[in-house]
This record gives sequence, C-alpha cells and structure tokens, in this order.
Amino acid sequence: MSEIDPITLSVLAGRMEQIADEMDATLFRAAFNPIIAEAHDASHGLYHAETGDTLVQGKSGLPIFVGVMSFAVQAVIEKVKADGDLEDGDIFIFNDAHIGGTHLSDMRLVRPYFRDGKLFCYLASVGHWHDVGGAVPGNYNPAATDVFQEAFVLPPVRLARAGKINPDIVDIVLRNTRLPQSAMGDLNGQLGALDLGVKRLDELLDEYGAPTISSSFDALGNRAEALMRSELEALPDGVWEAQDFLDNDGIEDTPLAINVRLEITGDRMVLDFGNSAPQCAGPVNIALPTTIATAYVAIKHIFPLLPANAGVMRPIDVKVPEGSILSAEFPAPTGGYTETILRMIDVVFSAFAQAVPDRVVANAYGTINALSIAGKRSNGQPWVMFSFYGGGHGASVESDGLNHGNAPISTATIPPMEILEAAYPVMFRSWALRPDSAGAGQHRGGMGAIYEIEVLEENGGEAFLFGERGRFAPKGIAGGKDAALNHFSYEQDGDWAEPPLASKMRGIRLKQGEAVRLETPGGGGFGPPEGRSAHAIARDVARGLMSEEEADRAYSANWRKEQS
Repeated sequence: MSEIDPITLSVLAGRMEQIADEMDATLFRAAFNPIIAEAHDASHGLYHAETGDTLVQGKSGLPIFVGVMSFAVQAVIEKVKADGDLEDGDIFIFNDAHIGGTHLSDMRLVRPYFRDGKLFCYLASVGHWHDVGGAVPGNYNPAATDVFQEAFVLPPVRLARAGKINPDIVDIVLRNTRLPQSAMGDLNGQLGALDLGVKRLDELLDEYGAPTISSSFDALGNRAEALMRSELEALPDGVWEAQDFLDNDGIEDTPLAINVRLEITGDRMVLDFGNSAPQCAGPVNIALPTTIATAYVAIKHIFPLLPANAGVMRPIDVKVPEGSILSAEFPAPTGGYTETILRMIDVVFSAFAQAVPDRVVANAYGTINALSIAGKRSNGQPWVMFSFYGGGHGASVESDGLNHGNAPISTATIPPMEILEAAYPVMFRSWALRPDSAGAGQHRGGMGAIYEIEVLEENGGEAFLFGERGRFAPKGIAGGKDAALNHFSYEQDGDWAEPPLASKMRGIRLKQGEAVRLETPGGGGFGPPEGRSAHAIARDVARGLMSEEEADRAYSANWRKEQS
C-alpha cells in the first residue's frame, strides 16, 4: 500500500462521506414510508471488503447503524465464503436482527463493489420499513415471546444476481407485509441509493486511482484509533459503575437491570455490562451486534469529534455476559431494542458523569414511545400509522436540556403531525410541551411533550404502545434531579384508562372519536437546584414551562424572594 499524505486523506474522507450522504438523501426522497422519508430512520455506508468494518457512514443516518451494519456486512461475507461465489451486481437482502442487529423492521441491503474485476469494498443500505408482517401492525409487539410473533424473518439471501433482480424474493417479501406498496417503494429507494453509490465510487476511483483509495481505507481506521487513544489518555484512570432499570419486558411485570462497569487505564477503556439482567421472555432483549453498536453510539456522544469509523472501537473492550438481555440468542424477541439501547446509553453517561461530569449530559427522556394505530378504511384498505415521539434531553454543564428532542440513538426527526394527519385517519388534539416534566438543577432538563391523538375513521382502530420510563425516571447528574415519568392513557367509553404494565400494551380498541394520550418524560437536571438563578426559575414559570407549585417544590420558595 502506498503512503497517503494527511491533506489527501482529509479530502478523500470528505468525498467518501459525501457519497454516503448522497445515498441517504436519495432514499429519503424516494421512500414511500414516512419513517424513512420524514423521520430519516435509515443509513448508508462503505464497508471493508475483508472484515466488513465500517469505513464511512453518512451524517444523516442513524448512529446506531454505524456499528450494526458492520455485522450485517460480515454476515454477507460469511455467506459468500460458504457459497463460494460472488459476482459484480449481486445484492443481498435480509432483516434477521440476531445476525445484523437492531430489529426485524430494519431491512438491510448489501452490495459488493468491484473494480477491475476484483472486490474492492461493500456498500450497504438499511431502512426501517413500515410493516413486515407479524402479529402487530408496525411490528412493535409488546407481548411477543419470540421473533416470529414480531415479524417475517428473512435471512441473508440474494435479491439480485449479477445485476438481475430475482422476482421470487421480491414476491416473498411483498407477501409478508400489510403494506406492499409502501414496501415496494422503500425497496426501490434503497436499490436506487446503492446504484448511486456505485456511480459515485466509480467517479472517485477514476479520479484518484484504486491504490490511493484503498490506502485511505486503512489510514482512516488508523487515524480514528489514534484519536480515540488520545481522548482516553486525557481522562483520569479509574473504575466507576452505574445501574438503571427497564420497567418490564411486556410479559412479566418485573424490573430489568442494565449495569455497566467503566474502567479507564491509559489509552484503553473497558465497558463491562456484567450484572445486567438475564435474557427475558419479552421483546426488550437485544442481540450482541446491537450491544456493541450501542457502546459505540454512547462513546460517539461523549467524544463528538471522532469519525464514524470502526477504528474508534479498537482501544475499547466491550464485555457482555452470555445469556444476558444484551446478548440474546435466536429466536428471542428483539422488537423493542430501542428501549434497551437507550438505557444502555443512560448508564454509560451516568458512569462517565462520575469521572468527568463536564463531558456528558444528564439522562434524556429514554423511550421512543413506539405507538402504532391501525385499522381498515371504509373501502376495506388497511392503514397503519406507526411513529415515535419526542421528549426532553438532559442538561449539561453549559446549558439547560433541549425541549422536545428526538432520542439520542438517532439523528432522525419526529414525523410532523401534518404529514401523519394527511396520511392517516387521525387528528392530533394536542402536540405541546409538557409543563413540570424537566429534572431540576443548576441547569434544568428539557421539557417532555404531550400528544393526544384521536381516531377519525368510522371503523375505529386498534392501538399498540411499546414504551419505557413509566416507573424509572430519567436521572440527573452532578447533583441534578430526576425528570418526570412517562405516562400513557387511552379513552374507553368516555373514561380514561392506563396500561397495567405502565408503558406497554397491545390491542387497545378505539372507536371513532376516541383518543390515546402520551405525556413523555423530560430530561434530567445538571448540578444542584440551589445553583439555579431566581431569574431563570421565574422565566420558566412565566413561559408556562413550570408551575409555581413545581418551582416551590423543586427549588424552594426562596426563588420568589430573590426575584422580588
């Protein structure tokens, strides 16, 4: 391999990021499903030909996919080794979460890129499809006890051979969804993104030559590793632990522990998730690839200048016990993976807060509140409104937390209510900030939100909720206080009811004119509440973000005297 100078390396890194960014944009514009088109729950990247390691990922895609897509590409590499053949124009498709991470809603396409007849690297696309079968429309089944109750399971298979699509595979995929038109649109969008990636790589290699680009792959990994080691050396050595809990698994009403032991020694780090709960019956399990990827996402938040490259993880040892909720084996259900990885990020932040509190934020609201409402229109056509919802982010040493943000596992956006109302027979009675939901502190957490959604379809609908933080509030750090709990309710014959398991429920029958209501958590506070200025407290009260009663409780009535 030829040596590559730093300036050229930076230029090439930018060019390759641009390729992934363009692939993201192509899918976002072409997808039929609002979770991809509006919320940007998708990702694209370039991956090493031999190891499957992440080389570059687009900046608009979900961070969690940086790590898990590496496992997806590795799965394809293993299949190719077993089958003994690979051709230019082959495309593989699958959604098996135990192999490729996350959950079955995320459909993965992997395509080898050839140069001069030789495999050069892989391109990959992943997107959250609206529905892939299973017992619950939208696939967030809180009562699932195996993957087959969650969705149709597709192992890695060839969607295309030497550039020719296999229609049999397409037929199988479309037969296993309630929304085949949406699935076909998303599939074509992903295929288009891969085609664009091939075109842009051709242009890049024509300009710089294959040897230079190949050298840059190794150099980018080495640079990422060096940057990570430098960051670790600047931190104090030591051992810190943190623990938090999931409400339950949707089957048994028992809290589930997520524990981490953080150890930093020189330029090395260990994240040991021992003492976490064992694999459970319900769908809050996650597979090992998801756990490794989540550790990367947490690290990327704490060290934001690090590149999206597998070299970052070389100095980090992630330990996960066998039989754990964080290393679930097939066919354990994994549909609610989002809730578990959010708790993983929370405990990593809480552990880091003991070592370097100025490097982290307090816990964010900690649940995507995956809510689907489905039914049939008067003409018999099925409809499935699936979306996720926002809440408050944690405060930091510098500022209050963000009000009504999206979960820290993603750069996705919450689909606008105008889009949802236009696409489905629903009306949002409320879409507002939730007063008194933030954790108190010198800097308070961000505010959660209130959503109230009414069913307009004359045939009514059926709602399904998969959430968390109904019993264990988002934590403050450095003396900051916890935020409000998640709260869900639904109308039944003029009264409001609540789920027995607090944050999870399926089969909620809704008549025309009935609604569901989500009151999402805020973020945790940073620093002791005594350090917050009376002016800042009075400003929040004046803006309706906090009641006077909550201000008195959280900050004591002294704020009134100081303000006067």
